[in-house]
Amino acid sequence: AARGARQAGSARPARETRPGPEVRRLPNPRLTGLGSGLFCAGAMFLLGCLDQLLLGASPAAYGVLFLPVCVLTALWVRDGDVLTAPVVLPLAFAVGLLPVAESGGGAVGRLMGLVTGLATEAGWLYGGTLVAGAIVLIRRAAWVRSRRGHG
Repeated sequence: AARGARQAGSARPARETRPGPEVRRLPNPRLTGLGSGLFCAGAMFLLGCLDQLLLGASPAAYGVLFLPVCVLTALWVRDGDVLTAPVVLPLAFAVGLLPVAESGGGAVGRLMGLVTGLATEAGWLYGGTLVAGAIVLIRRAAWVRSRRGHG
């Protein structure tokens, strides 16, 4: 009993933790494949509407806004669904191009404006998809490597 009391008495007091400065981190959601598609399609449609409203439907501005959406989609999709990101991005680009594309009147005019917009802005589409594809391949390789290490 004396030995137990001596050990208890000689134990160092627990360190007090002081609250430190609050560190803010960027959001790090993990979206499913469908969730990433809905995220980037919704974001691109809203950005397309904003582009139409503020900049008068500038295709170059729309293309520049597409790049961060590509990066975020590639980073936020969960590891198991990471290969869906480069697939949903061109679809989201087309959805967001609807408010930006010129329309000559009616459904046929809107469709022709969309096709023309896709043709003339293909550089932004390919560039954003290529950036997302590179991010996805790096993430997928790291995920496969970590799974092999545990299995």
